[in-house]
Amino acid sequence: MNLFDMTGKVAVITGSTRGIGRAIAERMAEHGAKVVISSRKQDVCDEVAKEINAQFGDGTAVAIAANISSKENLQNLVDESKKAFGKIDVLVCNAASNPYYGPLAGISDDQFRKILDNNIVANNWLTSMVVPDMIERKDGSVIIVSSIGGLKGSTILGAYAISKAADMQLARNLACEYGKFNVRVNCIAPGLIKTDFAKALWDNPENLKASTARSPLLRIGIPDEIAGAAVFLGSAAGNFMTGQTMVIDGGATIS
Repeated sequence: MNLFDMTGKVAVITGSTRGIGRAIAERMAEHGAKVVISSRKQDVCDEVAKEINAQFGDGTAVAIAANISSKENLQNLVDESKKAFGKIDVLVCNAASNPYYGPLAGISDDQFRKILDNNIVANNWLTSMVVPDMIERKDGSVIIVSSIGGLKGSTILGAYAISKAADMQLARNLACEYGKFNVRVNCIAPGLIKTDFAKALWDNPENLKASTARSPLLRIGIPDEIAGAAVFLGSAAGNFMTGQTMVIDGGATIS
C-alpha cells in the first residue's frame, strides 16, 4: 500500500487557480484524487481544470466557481462538488483575503471585517457544510492553509496574522469536535512563498533579502513545496494526525 495514494478520494480546494492552491490540486491529482478547482471566476477555473484533465486524464478535475465571502456560493460549491463526484473526502480551505498592509491603527472596519470573515468565518462555514457526510462515513480530512504570520507579530500584516492565528485555533477546536468520527482537521502554515498573493512581500529585492536572511535555507519557497504536506494530510499517511499546524517556512521560525 502506498501511504500517499489518493486514488478514490475527492478533494475540494478553494483558491486553486494559482499559487499554493493550484499546486495542491495538481499534486493531489497526480496522486490519484479527483479534484474540484474553485476560485471567484468561472472562466479561470475552467482553464485550470482543463489543464489538469489534459495532464492526468479526463474527469480528474471539475471547475466550480465560488466567492468565499458568500455563504450561498460556498453551499453551491459543496452541492455541485457532490453532484460531480458523489462525495468530498478532503477539503482544503486555501482561499484568503488581505486587503491591507500597515499598522492596525490604520485599518478600516470594513477591511478588518473582510479579513476576519474570509479567512476565519468562511473556513468554518465550509467545514460545517462538508463535515456531516464525513461523519456519516467516519472518514475525512480538512486542511486549513494558515500562515507563519499566525505565529509571530507584524507591523504590516497584523490583521492578516490575527486571522491566521485564529485558523490554527479553529483547526484545534474542530479536531476535538470531530475526532471521534475519524474526521481530521489540520493546518499548514507556509512561510514566504513566491505567489501573486504574497508579491508585496517578495517583489522588492531588499525586502526579499531581509526575509530570506532569517531562514536557514536562505531562500523563498515555491508553491509546490507546500503541496506535499497537503497530500500527506489528505492521504493515509496522515491518518493519525489531527489538530496540528505544519510549519513550512525554510526554518525561519527557529531563527
